Amino acid sequence: MLTLKLITEETEKVIKGLEKKHFQGAKEAIDEVLNVNKSRKETQQQLDTTLAAQKQMAAKIGGFMKQGLKEEADKAKAEVAEMKATSEKLKTALDDFEKQLTTLLCQIPNIPYDEVPEGTCAEDNWVVKSNLKECTLGVDTVGNWDCNPENAEAKLPHWELAKKYNLIDFDLGVKITGAGFPVYIGKGAQLQRALINFFLAEANKAGYTEIMPPTVVNAASGYGTGQLPDKEGQMYHCEIDDLYLIPTAEVPVTNIYRDVIIDEKELPIKNCAYTECFRREAGSYGKDVRGLNRLHEFSKIEIVRIDTPDHSKESHKEMLEHVEGLLKKLELPYRILRLCGGDQSFTSAICYDFEVYSEAQGRWLEVSSVSNFDTYQANRLKCRYRKAEDKKIELCHTLNGSALALPRIVAAILENNQTADGIKVPTALQPFMGCEVIN
Repeated sequence: MLTLKLITEETEKVIKGLEKKHFQGAKEAIDEVLNVNKSRKETQQQLDTTLAAQKQMAAKIGGFMKQGLKEEADKAKAEVAEMKATSEKLKTALDDFEKQLTTLLCQIPNIPYDEVPEGTCAEDNWVVKSNLKECTLGVDTVGNWDCNPENAEAKLPHWELAKKYNLIDFDLGVKITGAGFPVYIGKGAQLQRALINFFLAEANKAGYTEIMPPTVVNAASGYGTGQLPDKEGQMYHCEIDDLYLIPTAEVPVTNIYRDVIIDEKELPIKNCAYTECFRREAGSYGKDVRGLNRLHEFSKIEIVRIDTPDHSKESHKEMLEHVEGLLKKLELPYRILRLCGGDQSFTSAICYDFEVYSEAQGRWLEVSSVSNFDTYQANRLKCRYRKAEDKKIELCHTLNGSALALPRIVAAILENNQTADGIKVPTALQPFMGCEVIN
């Protein structure tokens, strides 16, 4: 969440940032935070004054008793008792203000960086790079970007290829669990495992430490990374134990550093994790969600960084280069989008999406989001670092990205690499697959 320091010292900047993110009632929300904080501070001052006076009066009682001044001692005791009652009321009021303040701050999203484009929806996102054509920054928005490759040959969509080569059984998944839970079979399962191993191997080469975290988390972890209270409806909730199935490894991996103070020399911390991910978000019907396009359970490799404010933008750049390198090695047509304010997530300060082109479906499929959250998550997590120079304790910056999510990568590999002899396996995957063609 946003820090009170930022809101009080740079109020107009915060309001403008929230308006850029198209947060309704930005000024009213910030004014309410400032008013509650003012009341909290006034109550704290009253409490401090009352406690100080109480302490002074209590100290006098002993003196009165030694001097035999019983009447004065009794009067002082009555005043102390009255001050104690006032202190308890002030403590209760202070607790209420602090809870109210936390509730208000949790309802306010992160503010975007200056370089985030203006815009209200996905059509306003900037296409900043592609391996298919040159992009003009600020001109090539998704809404007017005309690079839609066409292939003269008839292409089968991945759900038909999966059936043709017995790779994925969607109907069996419905039987076992329900829609959005496919069963991978034979070479289909092998392709999943090959991608997982390839992505983890590349992350290891890039210096990421692999983590194998739980795939269920408590509410405190969901709160720490901003999934709660914003996204309860998208998460599977185990009500009896009050635990949540993770929507991404970002949640457990980032929460490793909740309530932790890290020495600056240890930063940046670079972790990666392969997990199953679970999202109960409801999707519309039709080709946009058919097959692997939107699932309730899927595999994903996540990269997570904890860094200093001074270095986090460089970390973000390195993460973007890492994800782009994976797509290059998989020989897939891709483009990189800088998301506009209105299309950013609740918690991100800046986010880039990676999309691959699906020849059979004739559309772009999102396969990764790489975000810098500035101090927004760290403030919730109390994730801090000790500066080497002056030993001051400051909030860290947190970053994460998919590297990569498997379903749509699988879809793109199947659709873009289909030949008369079968599905050509990208060269980088062949050592992990043990074959050059799936047939």
